[in-house]
Amino acid sequence: MPSHFATLPELRAALDAGDVTPTQLVAESLARERARREALNAFARVRPEAARAEAAAAAERIARGAQRSPLDGIPVAIKDVMVHAGEVTACASRILEGFVSPYSATAVEKLEAAGAIIVGGTNMDEFAMGSSTEHSVYGPAHNPWQLACTAGGSSGGSAAAVAAGIVPAALGSDTGGSVRQPAAFCGVVGLKPTYGRVSRWGLVAFASSLDQIGIFAHTAADAACVLEIIAGHDAKDSTSLPEPVPAYREALTGDVSDLVIGLPVEYLVEDGVDPEVLAAVRGAVDELARAGAKVREVSLPHTEYAVATYYLIATAEASSNLARYDGVRYGHRAAGATSLTDMYFRTRSAGFGDEVKRRIILGTYVLSAGYYDAYYRKAQQVRTLLRRDFEQAFRGCDVIATPTTPEVAFRLGERTGDPLRMYLSDIYTVSANLAGIPGISVPCGFAQGLPIGLQLLAAPLEEATLLRVADAYQRRSSAHRAHPPEPA
Repeated sequence: MPSHFATLPELRAALDAGDVTPTQLVAESLARERARREALNAFARVRPEAARAEAAAAAERIARGAQRSPLDGIPVAIKDVMVHAGEVTACASRILEGFVSPYSATAVEKLEAAGAIIVGGTNMDEFAMGSSTEHSVYGPAHNPWQLACTAGGSSGGSAAAVAAGIVPAALGSDTGGSVRQPAAFCGVVGLKPTYGRVSRWGLVAFASSLDQIGIFAHTAADAACVLEIIAGHDAKDSTSLPEPVPAYREALTGDVSDLVIGLPVEYLVEDGVDPEVLAAVRGAVDELARAGAKVREVSLPHTEYAVATYYLIATAEASSNLARYDGVRYGHRAAGATSLTDMYFRTRSAGFGDEVKRRIILGTYVLSAGYYDAYYRKAQQVRTLLRRDFEQAFRGCDVIATPTTPEVAFRLGERTGDPLRMYLSDIYTVSANLAGIPGISVPCGFAQGLPIGLQLLAAPLEEATLLRVADAYQRRSSAHRAHPPEPA
């Protein structure tokens, strides 16, 4: 039986050799989730009967020698923000409690078409609004390394599920770092593709110009494998890019001698960054330099405005997107209303949590008459400057290296009363979403017994280069081979 932490190629080889069956893999995944459910709270729900039936179908395909994808017969998970036909998708919110989707997200359809077995939907911050998975109707997800700490957010459940060996890969969504930050906190790989590289059809919208489906895995090679399956143009998504999908795994040569790594002077400063995090990131860059990459400083001069710009744009789009949850068409409807307006008020007051309400109010404010030009329009102008910063930087380098987060995972409850401090957890990740560029977080060390993430950023549609550098680093590093302690 393969290890709980086997890579996708290792699992595929074991299936091909007959050393394990899809039924066994799914049974092990479900058993591991059940054993760690109370401690981690990584899943919003699991689908044991459906997963076992799909495993049986995968075993039949193996028996008759059918041509199979690298994910065929392998259990995976999806974040509770992607609709799945016939399954509940609640976005960890009371307002969508019990909502059963009539269709599946394109990325979910592609996973299932490839034979992947979705064992369940993972816990998250409500409507993907948060950095700690504490804003969830299901309660917080816990970090497998230290249960008193956050798994990150908003995709904390997916990160914890991969880190704990429940599934070898999972999907999340990244609006301002919600794949990369929890990946860093939980010691796994987290990939955010270029905006439009993966279809958003069926991804419940938070901020439509920023949202992107991403991937959690143990290695960059595994992330490349999943990306090959879920990427590609989708006619149902007007923002989906009509670009061919490269063979990402073929780019993983281990050779970075022809590449230049950029170090942004605005990110690698001692003020505000844990010294151990900074040292680990610098050590990772030194390792890439020893592998033959050239390293040079670059500048991203508008970085200091990124967090403010992000929270103005994201909340404005959220206030618009979440207006559809009004108790009329689907989801929760409050009882006892005496008028249509009263129904709206009661439904949204009872259905949304405090963080979602905070962002809706802020977004409505910045879009209101008299404030639109001062806030929202100005934020869009700064967004253009941030994008231009990256365009200029990538003229002199292939990949930019930064910390993923300024510190390791913080303790649960530590920041729920201080939203601004919570928002600053995303200080190094939001710029990639504003610019629409791809980013990846790779484990690069530990501090206080918790993982540290190295973030790599590349120009739009340069996922192959990004994955090549991440893979080259992992070939020379042991950080991703460490795993959380098993429960007593």
